[in-house]
Amino acid sequence: MKIKISSKTHVQPNKPILGKKQFQLTTFDLPYLAFYYNQKFLLYKFENLLDLEEPTFQNNVVEKLKDSLGSVLEDFYQLAGKLAKDEDGVFRVEYDADEEEINGVEFSIADAVDVSVDDLTAEDGTAQFKELVPYNGILNLEGLRRPLLAVQVTKLKDGLAMGLAFNHAVLDGTATWHFMSSWAEICRGAQTISTQPFLDRAKARDTRVKLDLASPKDPNASSNGDAAAEPPQLVEKVFKFSDSAIHTIKSRANSVVPSDGSKPFSTFQSLTSHIWRHVTLARGLKPEDITVFTVFADCRRRVDPPMPEEYFGNMIQAIFTGTAAGLLAAHGPEFGAAVVQKAIVAHDARVIDARNEEWEKAPKIFQFKDAGVNCVAVGSSPRFKVYEVDFGWGKPETVRSGSNNRFNGMMYLYPGKAGGVSIDVEITLEARVMEKLEKSKEFLLIDVEEDGNKITNGNGHGHGHGHGHGHANGNGFA
Repeated sequence: MKIKISSKTHVQPNKPILGKKQFQLTTFDLPYLAFYYNQKFLLYKFENLLDLEEPTFQNNVVEKLKDSLGSVLEDFYQLAGKLAKDEDGVFRVEYDADEEEINGVEFSIADAVDVSVDDLTAEDGTAQFKELVPYNGILNLEGLRRPLLAVQVTKLKDGLAMGLAFNHAVLDGTATWHFMSSWAEICRGAQTISTQPFLDRAKARDTRVKLDLASPKDPNASSNGDAAAEPPQLVEKVFKFSDSAIHTIKSRANSVVPSDGSKPFSTFQSLTSHIWRHVTLARGLKPEDITVFTVFADCRRRVDPPMPEEYFGNMIQAIFTGTAAGLLAAHGPEFGAAVVQKAIVAHDARVIDARNEEWEKAPKIFQFKDAGVNCVAVGSSPRFKVYEVDFGWGKPETVRSGSNNRFNGMMYLYPGKAGGVSIDVEITLEARVMEKLEKSKEFLLIDVEEDGNKITNGNGHGHGHGHGHGHANGNGFA
């Protein structure tokens, strides 16, 4: 793919923010300093191709995006700032319009005029659009000397690709999509955003945690200093579960009434346990092997008192559970769904506080292997209204995560473009495991008779090669 970066500038809030603003990072933020920047990729097709001609594209598209970005940064000014730390090693995000080191948001314009929107939706892996998303392989800790948000707008043959990299130590998925929808709102012509961000991090957690993070270790290095074995080749694929497929998965998980009187399984619990079970089967584990399930859950409504939905920062915690591979395999879908449900229900305000206190006594910066053995981990959420991010030229054709923060068993959930309860599942696995999963009719719900109807799920074949490594990027939901 031939890509030419034509300009790189920085965008500050349009109206200056007076005074120096400092917000101490919380215990919910700090574990992600050694993750990579959280990358998003949105693809737009233009109905009027004249909008891609110059100078129209520069004047009507690029300048409009930059001006509306400057406007929305007046409310989300932390994203225009940088990370800093005091003499005790306590990290903060700060913004000061008068400080020369603070440049604002990095904003690049590029051309890939031989590439069409369809070229970029044809392949499932991230290798295809890696060059269209900034900050590949950049750790969040580098926010000490880099912008906290980088945007790359690439002009295509028949549309536009928008690649974004957000510093994950500063915000989670909920805050990311609040920012994106607010930016799009201003770009479409609104004078003000409809929902203001809640910026006071001290209300979420106000504990000073001292970290010594002068030189972060390579997050892919082995834990005991031994030379790491050659890692298996990982591949990526997007599985699209249609509205009817989701209903089938959910009804099967709920076909056995639980004896302990627990609630019916949610869509999330039904789908993720379906994936966990089939990935475990495809891995060919021994019956006694433990497999771990991890979900990065939004805690805004779980903490006491609850935090507002528009809280700007990280309010996620990893919920871990697990079982023996043989138990998942031997039982129906209700078994795995119950394991997931119990872990999620148990993660209440008391557990969240205890986890934070434990972490503050002995801070541990997450690394990818911390997700657990034979792991399936979930980030992002089908509740995020990603297909409503319309800057004025229509809804996106596709929304994806970039190549950062991927590892064996990591999956990201997005709503399906078709609407309803359809869900897209991006997952990274070893090639041999992915091959088995792609052939599993039970996993894909292909050729399954229900009420005399053939259910198909719309999943194609073939997979993209993933080169990224990493951990979860945001906001699982429960």
